[in-house]
Amino acid sequence: MPKTRIPPLPYGHQSVDDQDVAAVESVLRDDWITQGPRIPAFEAAVAERVGVGHAVAVSSGTAALHSACLAAELKDGTKAIVPTLTFGATAAAVRLTGAEVQFADIDSETLGLSAQTVEPLVTQETKAVIPVDFAGQPCDWDDLSEITSKHGITSIADAAHALGATYMARNVGSLADMTCFSFHPVKAITSAEGGMVLTDAESLAGRLREVRNHGIVRDAANHSSPDKKSEDAGPWYYEIQDIGLNYRISDIHCALGLSQLNKLDIFTNKRSALADRYTAAFADSELIDTPNVKADRSSAWHLYVIRLKLKALSWSRRQVFEALRDRGLGVQVHYMPLHLHPYYRLRYGHERGDFPIAEAYYDAALTLPLFPAMTERDIDDVVEIVMDVLGAARR
Repeated sequence: MPKTRIPPLPYGHQSVDDQDVAAVESVLRDDWITQGPRIPAFEAAVAERVGVGHAVAVSSGTAALHSACLAAELKDGTKAIVPTLTFGATAAAVRLTGAEVQFADIDSETLGLSAQTVEPLVTQETKAVIPVDFAGQPCDWDDLSEITSKHGITSIADAAHALGATYMARNVGSLADMTCFSFHPVKAITSAEGGMVLTDAESLAGRLREVRNHGIVRDAANHSSPDKKSEDAGPWYYEIQDIGLNYRISDIHCALGLSQLNKLDIFTNKRSALADRYTAAFADSELIDTPNVKADRSSAWHLYVIRLKLKALSWSRRQVFEALRDRGLGVQVHYMPLHLHPYYRLRYGHERGDFPIAEAYYDAALTLPLFPAMTERDIDDVVEIVMDVLGAARR
């Protein structure tokens, strides 16, 4: 009888242990459950882990991206270059500032933003480039940094997939002017919900903290109003010099994040080992292409994406997808290119054919289950089911 996973195996899942539970419980028994000491402790720990000077924790990865875009002074009349292959939050963060999105195609090998497509898009209105380290593999950062430095453009890394990855022996988090992480449950580590922006620039860190907390400026040295000199300007005095949001994160979330950070290397190594097992098992298949990681970098392996060789199959990608779901594999597709979504098609007049590399990737892509709690037997089950389904689908 054909193998079926019961219960189904999801494509991603958090790994939470008793230490994590105890860390959260300790906060609930303390005086501060938000705006307390765990937040700077989590920020300092992540900053030290990746080797940057400043980290600002926020309520989600999307909040991190939006805060970074505001800190980069994106607004009406400016533009940011974004790869079309990414989750919707990357481009939405740009639009929420009033700036416009300029989509670019991806590199066929890394699946990240192609540096070759960026330079022709740069104009005087371009204020930021937002590369995405897709599936956990870093982009070609040296090439991208050369372009942003040449044109005086802010680089904002969407590294939601890539905490724990390296490029040229440098940690992701230290490669861009600002780097955004996500701590959603399927990411490298989780704080349940949460995100963080990392930077070496003190001025950017200060602006990020203001954005996170309603635009409030408490440091008297940075106050601009003459009211601070009046007798009424007491210890309570603060200023709102620009608009901000409530993107604060709680001590509860940060306690979980701190506990999880201690296991980052364990999680990353486990993901890598499981990915290697997939790659070895599929090496001789004539029906799929497996992901490739360049020799000068390491992947955080947030996703393991295969690409179907559709010309060798009599089934469509949808038929393969549904057959795998029916057999208990929580496969997924990451992602439909953003230029094909109605909002961006209507706003910018995009259509199929505009970004052929991303479109070709999307048409063939399937994400297989991959998370640290999986066992080698789980991987073997996935491989057996995938090869069985593809065998039935073969021309």
